[in-house]
Amino acid sequence: SPRDSATMRTARSRTSGENLTGFFIVAPFSQEVEPPLNPGRFNQQLCRWLLLSIDRLPSNDLTMTQELIANMLGVRRSGVTEAALKLQAAGLIRYSHGHIAVLDRAGLEQRVCECYAVVKREFERLLPDILKI
Repeated sequence: SPRDSATMRTARSRTSGENLTGFFIVAPFSQEVEPPLNPGRFNQQLCRWLLLSIDRLPSNDLTMTQELIANMLGVRRSGVTEAALKLQAAGLIRYSHGHIAVLDRAGLEQRVCECYAVVKREFERLLPDILKI
């Protein structure tokens, strides 16, 4: 029928704006899978956040202060300092004066829970073109 045909055309003509709207609704929730309850969980959250950040960049380098990371993750700056030092001692990152270089992506991936894969899949589903820089 003509009504069904119009419905199908509308369904097929989803715009990237609609995907973007869905992204802003779903993405924040998908990132809050588990709040950090202890230092081990925070280390996982920091690793996940670093991975999600470099997933959107053309390199493995981030320019970001510990204060900004603390604000974004909802923790004290001293917690970020402690976790970053542990990751640096393990050879996973190099951190110096607001610059973070991810040295061992596979090592970070081993330290995150399955929530990283869930969040990454959701970003890829909602914004496939943005993730392919």
